[in-house]
Amino acid sequence: MSYVSDLSQSPEYLSFRSSVPLKIIVVDIDNSKGWKVYDCGPKTVRCPLICLPPVSGTADIFFKQALALSAKGIRVLSAEAPVYWNVREWCEGFKKLLDHMDLDRVHIFGSSLGGYLAQKFAEHTVNNPRVASLVLCNTFTDTSVFNNHDSAAIFWILPALVLKRMIMGNFGSEKVDPEMVEAIDFMVERLESLPQTELASRLTLNCLRGYVEAHKLSDLPVTIIDVFDDCALSGAVREELCKCYPSAKLAHLKSGGNFPYLSRCGEVNLHLQIHLRQFDGTSHSASDRPLIQRS
Repeated sequence: MSYVSDLSQSPEYLSFRSSVPLKIIVVDIDNSKGWKVYDCGPKTVRCPLICLPPVSGTADIFFKQALALSAKGIRVLSAEAPVYWNVREWCEGFKKLLDHMDLDRVHIFGSSLGGYLAQKFAEHTVNNPRVASLVLCNTFTDTSVFNNHDSAAIFWILPALVLKRMIMGNFGSEKVDPEMVEAIDFMVERLESLPQTELASRLTLNCLRGYVEAHKLSDLPVTIIDVFDDCALSGAVREELCKCYPSAKLAHLKSGGNFPYLSRCGEVNLHLQIHLRQFDGTSHSASDRPLIQRS
């Protein structure tokens, strides 16, 4: 990789990479397809927080959440999927990953495409629930917002350079906030590391015609983390997400751009802790705090 960002050379990131091993977990018949997983915190926790990245992200983009929350006794996994070409296939693969790791239920923190897939997985497993709660960040419920349904059929043959330019067009570069610039640079570096097939499959998932049947998830605890400044999604898309989950807790950030988990990690981590705190002392706790003994 030719591009190197400041954040990837930071002591915090280097500490994460040196202390948390990257696991490649194969769950499909195709042995070339492996999930990339980082697993932080107490392994005794059976209902961890799993972070799912956007189109441009790799599993390590959530290193700030993994380090900070695991230090507080919360188990945090960050998972990056292999190549899947439709949502059902992705959901089946993710279910196999949870089965392989012996995780009956999980909390999911998803950003953009990761948030959409988190909702679709909760919907996919609604009759045999595998999702304890959702934290949705800068995400959507309907792929029609991208106006790219027809293009989805040809992403697989487009060169990696073309796909990367399509994605980077949404990053923005006019920000003067140092943390946001640093986050964008880091995400550009992650994007540069992705091969053509992975990019094409992610863009296909992002743009294939589909929507979340949110009424099926009405009993699921949901927190929506949203930014007030500009991001790749329009205000109308973000409003629609809130309408789909009228009982959701809203965590608004004054700023943060497309990648607040990097640029505003302190605030995002606080909201994640607040969200997970409601499960402390239950069988769905994401931390190693002892269960409350009920009489």
